Amino acid sequence: MNKKIEYKESNVHKRRLKKPKNEQTFIDETDKQIMRELLANSRLSFREIAKRIRVSPVTVLTRIKKLESNGIIKYYATILDHEKLGYDLSAIIELNISKGKLIDIEEEIAKSMNVLGVYDITGASDAIILAKFKTRRELNSFIKKILKMPFVERTNTRVILNTIKEDFRLL
Repeated sequence: MNKKIEYKESNVHKRRLKKPKNEQTFIDETDKQIMRELLANSRLSFREIAKRIRVSPVTVLTRIKKLESNGIIKYYATILDHEKLGYDLSAIIELNISKGKLIDIEEEIAKSMNVLGVYDITGASDAIILAKFKTRRELNSFIKKILKMPFVERTNTRVILNTIKEDFRLL
């Protein structure tokens, strides 16, 4: 169910109430077009986006501010070529964690600079880590560090041989 954003009067100006965390926001086709342009190149000006999707720059500005305030646009980032930076080894690491310490272990692992993603999963394992390394030695050290953590029962590591697609810009 899509709810409208409510406003409360203040003696100085109107201010937006915070949305409930898990509430979905209504996104129309104009919002989607703007987000596609930003996903392709987040350095585009509001004027250039407006020109490409045939709306006014004010519309683009208003829509982007709405998407930012609703947490749909979290931040703007540059996509790097990790292989050109020397990260030639990608791994998927499954974890089995005991005694209800899953979140604590995941949060600790997520602090590592090599970790791209940490996911709770269903099935035989409790979590999966997606990480990149420059050398096998780095990967080995990382795995051994994880295995030393209390409540980590075991790991199962898969080295990625070839990446066909790696693009998290979903819309």
